[in-house]
Amino acid sequence: MRSSTEISWKKTSSRLLIVLMGLTPLSTEMRDKLRKWREDTCRNSEQIVDVGEELISEHASKLGDDIWIIYEQVMIAALDCSRDDLALICLQELRKQFPDSHRVKRLTGMRLEALERYDEANKHYDAILQDDPTNTAARKRKISILKAQGKSTEAIRELNEYLEQFVGDQEAWHELSELYINEHDYGKAAFCLEELMMTNPHNHLYCEQYAEVKYTQGGLENLELSRKYFAQALRLNNRNMRALFGLYMLAGRGTKENKCSIKAVEEMLESMQITMS
Repeated sequence: MRSSTEISWKKTSSRLLIVLMGLTPLSTEMRDKLRKWREDTCRNSEQIVDVGEELISEHASKLGDDIWIIYEQVMIAALDCSRDDLALICLQELRKQFPDSHRVKRLTGMRLEALERYDEANKHYDAILQDDPTNTAARKRKISILKAQGKSTEAIRELNEYLEQFVGDQEAWHELSELYINEHDYGKAAFCLEELMMTNPHNHLYCEQYAEVKYTQGGLENLELSRKYFAQALRLNNRNMRALFGLYMLAGRGTKENKCSIKAVEEMLESMQITMS
């Protein structure tokens, strides 16, 4: 256990470092906000642009090595907000500092994607993969281009090939499930979601989405599975309103197909301590 003297010394050291760097309380607060959003993987792009643009324009020279990750964060947010001017400023600074970085080349490709210059973006990703065939980020960007171009069949094929090599990539499995849903191939979408639930059984969103797919497929067996997974989603997160609505939808057709009555749903919700108004 740390002593009060040690804690006090560390706080004093942190304040001294901030003073030496020339950061104001406001700029420190903005930097900390951006760090928290990165750590929480928040994609609140408009807020990041508002905070980040002011921070890099007024305090870039005082941020030390933090500036490079901030440039990347602000650039991606700027692309989301169609702020190519800001994205280009960030990218140019990163290129100066890391001219041969695959990460910066990928950011260059992402900017070209935002400008719908897909062929040029693909050339950047191909160059990265030629140097490093295992670069998963570049491969996934190429798949995102196929999706943006409406080439779902090609995107599905590429994702399947990708998952043969990187079977543990949960983001890729989820993306593949969504592509299958868009193509109304619910059996394969269900398989992808089953893979996700095997690796992360406590994720209520995966349970809910699997239940929705089974509900859409229809039939006695699928509807019963749908009921079970909607219930599981609620057990994991009793604020999941889509799962709650799914149970009521099943209750409404229960007497005809799967004997799931409204009373049975109410009893189940009561057992999970979820009250209904």
